[in-house]
Amino acid sequence: MTATRSAPGQLDPIETASRDEIQALQLQRLRWSLQHAYDNVAHYRKSFDEKGVHPSDLKTLADLSKFPFTYKKDLRDNYPFGMFAVPRNQVMRVHASSGTTGKPTVVGYTAQDIDNWANLVARSIRAAGGRPGDMIHIAYGYGLFTGGLGAHYGAERAGCTVVPMSGGQTEKQVQLIQDFKPDLIMVTPSYMQVIIEEFRRQGLDARDSSIKVGIFGAEPWTEAMRHDIESKAGIDAVDIYGLSEIMGPGVACECVESKDGPVIWEDHFYPEIIDPETGEVLPDGSEGELVFTSLSKEALPMIRYRTRDLTRLLPPTSRSFRRMGKIVGRSDDMLIIRGVNMFPTQIEEIVLQHQQLSGQYQLNVTRDGNLDKVTVRCELQAGANSTFEDVKAISDWLQHRIKTLVGITTKVDVLEFGTIERTPVGKARRVIDQRPR
Repeated sequence: MTATRSAPGQLDPIETASRDEIQALQLQRLRWSLQHAYDNVAHYRKSFDEKGVHPSDLKTLADLSKFPFTYKKDLRDNYPFGMFAVPRNQVMRVHASSGTTGKPTVVGYTAQDIDNWANLVARSIRAAGGRPGDMIHIAYGYGLFTGGLGAHYGAERAGCTVVPMSGGQTEKQVQLIQDFKPDLIMVTPSYMQVIIEEFRRQGLDARDSSIKVGIFGAEPWTEAMRHDIESKAGIDAVDIYGLSEIMGPGVACECVESKDGPVIWEDHFYPEIIDPETGEVLPDGSEGELVFTSLSKEALPMIRYRTRDLTRLLPPTSRSFRRMGKIVGRSDDMLIIRGVNMFPTQIEEIVLQHQQLSGQYQLNVTRDGNLDKVTVRCELQAGANSTFEDVKAISDWLQHRIKTLVGITTKVDVLEFGTIERTPVGKARRVIDQRPR
């Protein structure tokens, strides 16, 4: 759809700087970050020493490849505060992951870190089309999850009016959108689909709401989902990227005038793309695993943090910084089905191609003997009056498309609308892997 707000608004000078200016700033800040980590975090001193490198070895940006990677396991091994580079009494705020796969990963922020975070989320909101005085409905979860408070502080810094709704209470979400008339919404894309469904359930058309822009993040989503949300809600759907270990939301964000991939705020985060198997740094444009090094973080410097997100680095367009392509999956979320590598987002794109399906889906993975089996659960659009023959035709179509495009044989269950569990807070659970470990 055509962008509703094409003017870029007031930009920070660095957003239009030359590549030489950006790289000079990156080198200066990278030297500081490496030294800060080495001097103040026992883990980094040990890992640098074991690799035989010292912060003084960084002469050019390319020299960063000599330094060791940081993994999520390192944060868990140093739980709770062992990776902090400042005394605990200088940490203004602590966030943490849910810890569903073990100990939570704990992240901390100094007052300066919080200030930088607010500025970068404000920059992201401006890039997405937000302007001072706009009202932003925030439906990210508040609490230890970085989404709600990260968006909140950034929206206030951008001069916007904040509705701190948090997740859940979908009926009330719609009521407040109708009554308060916000200009923007910040939420996970999967929960935006649920909100759109609630509009329909109440006999309303989401396209008639006041919302002009949706800023969606916290989970991978496809161009097919962008089209689905934009067509059903009548908005510009803009992709924001972040992860708690690096900062939270606002590490990168799309510009509404181009919507061609999130712009990485390279004055604060240095990106690399590596081969996930070998760790070799790949040239821009190559698909691989995204790695970040923080350039300005005080409490929790991150040196070559492996995000596990698979994407590409793309040349600048609307801003002077490089962009990242859509996340195609995660190196640790990839499913290997009978020797075929598959990501849930591949199934999402196919499901969203069929006009009679709602876009909600779930993959159930089981094992029969030595063979893996995948059942794709999807559901009809709300109010669909489909016959048995219609459902059979949809199932056959989906099976054929998945076999042709992904290369695996699946069982497809086409269910009634509302059968698949919705996730009002956090990320949608797309994969249920029941294979024995």
